[in-house]
Amino acid sequence: MAKTEKNTIAQSDRLLVIACGMIAREVLAIKDQLGLDHLELTCLPAEFHFHPDRIAPAMDKAIEKARLEGYRNIFVGYGDCGTGGLLDRVLEMHGVERMAGPHCFAFYQGMEAYAKVADGDMMSFYMTDFLCRQFDAFFMKPLGLDRHPELIQDYFGNYERLIYLAQTDDPELDRVAEKAAALLGLAYERRATGYGDLAAGMSRATAHA
Repeated sequence: MAKTEKNTIAQSDRLLVIACGMIAREVLAIKDQLGLDHLELTCLPAEFHFHPDRIAPAMDKAIEKARLEGYRNIFVGYGDCGTGGLLDRVLEMHGVERMAGPHCFAFYQGMEAYAKVADGDMMSFYMTDFLCRQFDAFFMKPLGLDRHPELIQDYFGNYERLIYLAQTDDPELDRVAEKAAALLGLAYERRATGYGDLAAGMSRATAHA
């Protein structure tokens, strides 16, 4: 688990963000934008997106390791992310807070905005900048769609739309999302979310550190 470069701030005064690998680039971008020099980042594997049962035990170990290394201030860059409350039990045990919301698709949009669209999005497949960059590695190859395109209907037949939640304005990622929607046979929608509540959550966490 790689950490950002250290500076002269004492380890005990730093804020360690333990995040999903799917949002690592975004956490570091926010760090640079807000000048959060005392923030460090370590990530759990992005593939846990497909294995939510692994998140809580891995987070437990990551927090224990961080405490042994001298970190007093820790913030978790996850929603519940399919753990069914198990992540919150671990965090409560350690006295650590996380991003509010069920998953990154919610806090990227902002929880208030997400609450208004959640019911209408039930049949939608979300993509983010990360998932656009990793579409082949995260979907095409693991699901075998590159070899067996006939499986697309089995996996995505119940979806109606592909909604690209765009953290940045990148035409290349737009093209990936549009092509993915066409490949999967879904209507396409792009929502420019930026970093949503992630920036505010990190800012609050650093203020309390």
